[in-house]
Amino acid sequence: MSPAIKSERRPDLDWIRVSAFFLLILYHVGMFYVPWGFHVKSPDPVAWLEPVMRLSSPWRLTLLFLVSGAATRFMADKLSAGALARARTARLLPPLVFAILVIVPPQTYYEIVEKLGYSGGVIDFYRKYLTASGHWRTDGAPLITPTYNHMWFVAYLLVYSLLLAGLLPLFRGGVAAVERSLDRLAGGWGLLLVPILVLAGLQLWLAPRFPITHALFDDWYNHALSLGVFLFGFLSAKSETLKAGFIRLRWAALALAVAGYLVFMWTDPPPVIGRIAYAVDQWAAIAAILGFAGLHVTRGGPVLTYLTLGVFPFYIVHQTFIVVAGHHLAKLGLPQGLEALMLVAGTFATCFATYEIVRRVNWLRPLFGLKAEPRRAALRAEIAHGRASGQ
Repeated sequence: MSPAIKSERRPDLDWIRVSAFFLLILYHVGMFYVPWGFHVKSPDPVAWLEPVMRLSSPWRLTLLFLVSGAATRFMADKLSAGALARARTARLLPPLVFAILVIVPPQTYYEIVEKLGYSGGVIDFYRKYLTASGHWRTDGAPLITPTYNHMWFVAYLLVYSLLLAGLLPLFRGGVAAVERSLDRLAGGWGLLLVPILVLAGLQLWLAPRFPITHALFDDWYNHALSLGVFLFGFLSAKSETLKAGFIRLRWAALALAVAGYLVFMWTDPPPVIGRIAYAVDQWAAIAAILGFAGLHVTRGGPVLTYLTLGVFPFYIVHQTFIVVAGHHLAKLGLPQGLEALMLVAGTFATCFATYEIVRRVNWLRPLFGLKAEPRRAALRAEIAHGRASGQ
């Protein structure tokens, strides 16, 4: 049996998760400027951003599902299947519901203001938002409300976690066997080639039939991809053999990722070649990141602890700030570089400020994905009582 990672945390995966979420925030700022569709748009699209944005498009969210699967593994090894389901529900469901009701509505509001010239009041909008009675259409399609928008990732992660928790009692004994099978990929080029072949198959077979919708019930290509890497992360999280395999292949993976990117960004690649190149870039970039991080990122520390807890609140609030601030900044006529700098700085400042407030207010913590600390109030009361009595 292959050696297993004994620690309850892996600093390399934690740093990857933090970095990927920060990259996601920058990506969503970019969505305001790139010519692609978004909730609100800059009046002056920036065409040169498109190839920059596509650098991370194939692998960014796929990597997040992988490290989320790994984090779930470290939880599952300490909990029963039922306790795992309860823990993931308590962590993911309150923020999801809170976002749908409170955080996300401003995104829809400013979208219809900008695209449809909506002039109704906020209360009228919110009533229609909650009751799905707005009958708004943007970009030629119905604007469905209530909605989760960017929180689709959390909705999918909750579903995958509950599915995994339901399967664990049936297959927990087979997890070790699957892990041994995965370890065998690490000996040669299989750790690169086999996942690329699987992803290329999904690109050629499922992706054309089921384009990504984030609508949960018809998103079969996205489920095959995201659930697949989530399970891979779960099964590979504690394997030293696979970690060593990614480290060994890191330079080859990086070269393949660059080659795949250049091919699928080709002006007009044949569809089959473009899809295969996309799959090559998708997995090779992930493998390179896992390899370089596994080799060079070996320590945690207080900064990592702070950011690991903070990225969930960051994720919840960032897109709403981008949409609201982007809409209003565009009206000021500022130089675009200054405007973009203000939008990036404002987004991160809002994320950090939100986290600093939320982590200090116990009843807010579960709404932003943080565990409540029921003993904090009692501890403060004891300290205050001790000071009052002169102890």
